[in-house]
Amino acid sequence: MKDGRGTPFAYQAVYRYLTTLINELGADARVRLPSLRQLAERLSVSISTIQYAYSLLEKEGRVYSVAKSGYYALPVPSVAPLDGGDDLLETLYVSARRPGMRVLSADEPASIQPLDSPLLLLERELLRQYPRPAQTPLQPWGELELRAALAARYTCSPARCWNADDVYVGADLRGVLEILIAVLGLKDAVVLIESPCDWSVLRLLQVADVRVIELPLLADGGIDTGQLERLLQSEAVRLVLLSSVLNMPRGTVVPEDNRRAVAQLLDRYGTRVLENDSYTDLAFATGVTPFRDLLDPDRLIVYSSLDKTIGPEAPYGYVLSRQLTLHLQRHFLLRAFRLSPIRQKAIARLYGNGRIDQHLLVLRRLLRESAVSTTQLLQERLGDSLRWVEPQGGATIWMRSSRRVDLRRVFHRLLAQRIAVAPGELFSLQGLYMQHLRLTHASASADDLEAALCTLGDALRLEPS
Repeated sequence: MKDGRGTPFAYQAVYRYLTTLINELGADARVRLPSLRQLAERLSVSISTIQYAYSLLEKEGRVYSVAKSGYYALPVPSVAPLDGGDDLLETLYVSARRPGMRVLSADEPASIQPLDSPLLLLERELLRQYPRPAQTPLQPWGELELRAALAARYTCSPARCWNADDVYVGADLRGVLEILIAVLGLKDAVVLIESPCDWSVLRLLQVADVRVIELPLLADGGIDTGQLERLLQSEAVRLVLLSSVLNMPRGTVVPEDNRRAVAQLLDRYGTRVLENDSYTDLAFATGVTPFRDLLDPDRLIVYSSLDKTIGPEAPYGYVLSRQLTLHLQRHFLLRAFRLSPIRQKAIARLYGNGRIDQHLLVLRRLLRESAVSTTQLLQERLGDSLRWVEPQGGATIWMRSSRRVDLRRVFHRLLAQRIAVAPGELFSLQGLYMQHLRLTHASASADDLEAALCTLGDALRLEPS
């Protein structure tokens, strides 16, 4: 904190300190917080900095002031499940938002190094260049400058080139995927997906009455080509959903020879492929050939999101497709996403000036270091209770209990101790991963993580086989 004296962002550190302090107080009583002078002396910043941080919290409804008395923390009401049911995903979402919860279930790679400061700085510069009255009308499928930047990023040869008209930007990934499901007419259709698969994708397919067939990844992270061919022969497969390079939550890369064999098989059967490109830039090893460079671009649809690499200030999802132009334009127009044109322009400039590539170099290094230190900690604290896949990218670790236990009960026991992890059963519609957990390695401090892992180890050892 002392190094922050006089810097324009000292209030952010004070804000984070106060947020942590408020969360630790619990949710049952109004508690008086330290005075402006006490905090200024404790944190070695000015009183005005403390005042500004308090004012932000007051606007958010986290604190309130009493004349001649000071600031008090407002109790946060506990959040109960919406219907009192036992929906595991709902329980996880609700619990992760409770004050004081150590959230080890998240998948937010950019949280370790967000790009928000350069993005917001560039946005402020663009606001001065583009005064509001002179702004062009909102473009329903995204700002042209950002779409052109993304198209250029995906172009790798004259045969595999993309244009701005092939790119569609939405407010978030969920909205983009809902549009794709509608455009492709997937209701009652057969879709093959690699497994484990992200729960948000699984839930959207389930709600849309899609018949999902899971392809469990092999031990080396590859796809069973024999099983894939049998399914292509026996089922009326409408679509195959694959990760471009890095599968999440497993955190593994499909071996090169297996990736090429799968691509040849899909090409032989003329299968349409939906490629998840959200994590490609987070693979620790660079230079891996993505599926899209091995597939027919006219039978390929690519989707991704920006928040995994840039951070929450860039929540946008996007899709690339050559063949669905009219249908995608119509659905994006009807969806009427309201996207900030200036924010999109700022992101496009970050791509254009190479700032995002520089950011990714640092982000990958930090994620790799975090993964190594966390797996070492796992070996020391939980080597007798868990087995895990060495992550080849991303911000999470996929692990399996060494003995058969009721991990749902372990999950609830941890919630009672204010620790949230992601049970493996969330990543399958067919109950394939009842003995698995996904754990983030990129969100907590080392001390918090070590304490949480010790608690997890105790919970696993207490659970009967």
